[in-house]
Amino acid sequence: MNKVLLLLTTLVLTLSNDSSDKVICRQGSVSFFSYTSVENIKAQNNQVSSIIDFESSKIAVSMLMNAFVFEKALMREHFNESYIESDIYPKATFEGEILDFEPAMEGAQIRIVKGLFTMHGVAEELEIKTKIEKSGSTFTLTGSFETLVESYDINIPPLLAGNIAKTISVDFRFEYEPYEEK
Repeated sequence: MNKVLLLLTTLVLTLSNDSSDKVICRQGSVSFFSYTSVENIKAQNNQVSSIIDFESSKIAVSMLMNAFVFEKALMREHFNESYIESDIYPKATFEGEILDFEPAMEGAQIRIVKGLFTMHGVAEELEIKTKIEKSGSTFTLTGSFETLVESYDINIPPLLAGNIAKTISVDFRFEYEPYEEK
């Protein structure tokens, strides 16, 4: 967790020195789902951190891969040891921009979030349709996207290839509040 906080602190300092132009999410949620004929695989991570800089419309997200919770302990073990290799690649990050973002607009707006998602040592450009809801000084970002397992150089043994879907569905929800330096 200290590594995530260090990353967020670094991102905050590099984005700008004026904290009133930022919102932070300390416990966002990312889940994924994979349908297979043998067994569905789903997991959720509620320890995802993110920050948005209104001045530049930049967004950064960081999540520890071993924080995903699965229905079965064996799934978590295989995910971390055999596929994601979380001891070598402990986190995934996203750095990007919210296109045409209007932080002053109350209510909901649908925007494209475009940037680099890095997982398992591989960076992929993503464009994600995202719902942004503003209520007072808080923001909620929700959305989903699909990604290919092969895009991230994840090795799946041929014997198990039929048990792992080629496409993974990812959902996210981040609740932001004003960032205050301490």
